[in-house]
Amino acid sequence: MTMRKLLRHETILAVLVVLALIVLASQSDKFFTLDNILNQGRLMTEVGLIAVIMTFVIVTGGIDLSVGSILGMVAILIGVFWKNMGFPLPMAIGLGLIVGTFAGFINGIIITRFRVPPLIATLGTLALYRGIAEGISEARSVRGYPDWFFVLGQGQVLGVPTQLWLLGVVAVIAAILLGYTTWGRATYAIGSNEVAARFSGLRVDWIKIAIYSSSGFAAALAAAIFVSRVSTTRSDMGTGVELDAITAVVLGGTSIFGGRGTIVGTVLGLILVQALKNGLSLAGVKSDGTIVLIGAVLILTILLSNLLHRNGNR
Repeated sequence: MTMRKLLRHETILAVLVVLALIVLASQSDKFFTLDNILNQGRLMTEVGLIAVIMTFVIVTGGIDLSVGSILGMVAILIGVFWKNMGFPLPMAIGLGLIVGTFAGFINGIIITRFRVPPLIATLGTLALYRGIAEGISEARSVRGYPDWFFVLGQGQVLGVPTQLWLLGVVAVIAAILLGYTTWGRATYAIGSNEVAARFSGLRVDWIKIAIYSSSGFAAALAAAIFVSRVSTTRSDMGTGVELDAITAVVLGGTSIFGGRGTIVGTVLGLILVQALKNGLSLAGVKSDGTIVLIGAVLILTILLSNLLHRNGNR
């Protein structure tokens, strides 16, 4: 039992994270400075919020490719609600969160009620939501937000970026829900065998709808933080963020076929990806080289984890 715990994917990934940090720190004396660490925390928060909830989605055997488009749509809507329609900014943010959650709810309805595979359903809504964002924005950005709004994306609490506290709270709550509650066990059951979960009396469709709605909410929350951090709104915000989130989740050991995964693994995957991006950039490696290395690490980690998982089940 002890050996199986030591060979868990999360343990292997934690060792890999430590080794990567040591190697990257040796390549640049700026890597382990406090300013750089805090800045990387800011940069990974939006992807982190999405990745934490994406873990639930992938554990059920699903996928959500629309989160980046939801982020962009909500980002531009926050600006439109506030600047063009005259709503108070807190109300504009609240409406944006509602729209994002509803967008996720629509994903869930398409997948559960119309039996459209999650890949196809969210690929379609990816284009739909991005098109809506571009149509609303008409290639214009919104600026001039009040100073208090920047506390969310640029401020600090006890020396730690505000959004990093938020990510920590969300991650802890998600880890408890997935690992220690009936809801979490139901999520694993759906991913392991959906037919058996239905025969067991689980409300599979409603659980999926709730998870996809939560994914939309996470993308909307990430949009508010993103806007606060960069001080403007554009319809192209969030482009490609879904791939970063999925990479962190899969690298963290969540099976793309469902039934297996943890929030701890996702957080470790997120840290490793962000560390590689930052460390290699400081070391002078070009962006295409960074992408190749992250891809190689992802493949090798998954292969090693699957090999150990297969041997452990013999």
